[in-house]
Amino acid sequence: MKKSLLTLALLSTLSTAAFANQAGDILIRGGATSVNPDSGKAAVLLDGASLAGMSLSVDDNTQLGLNFVYFFDTNWAIEVLAATPFTHDVILNDPNGATLATYGANLDGAKLAEVTHLPPTVSALYYFDTGTALKPYVGVGINYTIFFDEEFTSTPDAVGFSNLELDGSFGYALQVGADYELDENWSINASVRYIDISSDASFDLADPGNVGLAGKGTATVDVNPMVYSIMVGYKF
Repeated sequence: MKKSLLTLALLSTLSTAAFANQAGDILIRGGATSVNPDSGKAAVLLDGASLAGMSLSVDDNTQLGLNFVYFFDTNWAIEVLAATPFTHDVILNDPNGATLATYGANLDGAKLAEVTHLPPTVSALYYFDTGTALKPYVGVGINYTIFFDEEFTSTPDAVGFSNLELDGSFGYALQVGADYELDENWSINASVRYIDISSDASFDLADPGNVGLAGKGTATVDVNPMVYSIMVGYKF
């Protein structure tokens, strides 16, 4: 009986050791990452004045996400989040239809533009000791989001929108996640993170109808997405 208990204890110790993260380990993950922006709407200003209730919102997008994790010890690690570029539709909200009615167009709910961005994020991770193959962790980090390829769709362009630009954004990132180690090298991962992304958007609005509705348009777009990832990892 004592011999059996000793054997079980030894096997348990070996199993835990096999799954333990070690200083110098490198974990590479790849899989689906979905960016889900805040559902809030950004008010649109024209030359600093509110544009009759018009606002902008941003839709979701899913791309290939990549993580690179370096372990300093069993608990602490640093992670770099990368991905293929995310492309989001910018939706124009004009519920009263009054703003663009002067152009003979009601674009409420229409796709106003497309914007593409990359949100590289560097985070410090803390892994909790569980003594099992399940490795939960929390993280905090810094994000810099780069916007590019901003362009209006054909219909808004036809009614006078042009020269869309979104500024880059610095912000913090928070996350929770877990690795489940299938063996010494392979694992599956799930994580949820919040990223603070806020960008100042600007555009020009012409006045083809000669009704006085022209100038420099601006909006502060609080993207602030929840980011969901499911990945497969390989540890070296």
